[in-house]
Amino acid sequence: MTDIGTGSYTIIAQTAAEMMGVPLDHVVVRLGDSAFPVSAGSGGQWGANNSTSGVYAACVKLREAVTQKLGFNSADAVFADGEVRSGKRSVLLAEAAGENGLAAEDAIEYGDLDKQYQQSTFAAHFVEVGVDVATGESRVRRMLAVCAAGRILNPKSARSQVIGAMTMGVGAALMEELAVDKRFGFFVNHDLASYEVPVHADIPHQEVIFLDETDPISSPMKAKGVGELGLCGVGAAVANAIHNATGVRVRDYPITLDKFLDRLPDAG
Repeated sequence: MTDIGTGSYTIIAQTAAEMMGVPLDHVVVRLGDSAFPVSAGSGGQWGANNSTSGVYAACVKLREAVTQKLGFNSADAVFADGEVRSGKRSVLLAEAAGENGLAAEDAIEYGDLDKQYQQSTFAAHFVEVGVDVATGESRVRRMLAVCAAGRILNPKSARSQVIGAMTMGVGAALMEELAVDKRFGFFVNHDLASYEVPVHADIPHQEVIFLDETDPISSPMKAKGVGELGLCGVGAAVANAIHNATGVRVRDYPITLDKFLDRLPDAG
């Protein structure tokens, strides 16, 4: 498992902190070492749900180890505020761990769930685009994504991930194109000086709405994923908005002036 800017460190730490009843800053997360147990990695909307489910399972084992050591009933033990409580007794978690600490490891296996169920996330993208009647210049004015992605483990980082993907979608729709000189196999626009990507001035107000839902089948976390959800559909929404404004349909990206300027309706 790695963190490629998707917030894995944060949600893994959150899961462990909540399960063990300790402050978030008491949790240390280490990723990306081949000495660690195998995981699905980051990609394909699997990272968050898989990694946090594994942490959840390990924490369940660790809670059992703590309660067993203390002689508590695991069924009614409460882990909160850095303590373990059962009935009228309470013990600091650090004290329960002792000088040598306690360790636990577990895994999540999905069996044949993929043969019984189809797990999908869903999103609708709404984009408002203005097209200059004289020059054909297109400017995105507003963007909205409404997402159904199971339990959202961290709304702030999930929103950041989605608006980043929406920005990528604008780039793909309006400007990003790789030019290749096929005679020499040379990538002509091989750097950010010549490969155009969106900048702040290109991106308008973006709004993200997550529907309140959980998926009881997907994992103990009841989550899914948001990775590609903010990207898929943005390009189509931009293309549809330009068509709605001009009546001109462009079928291949990016939607640059040379592909529709001569087909714009008369400005007069």
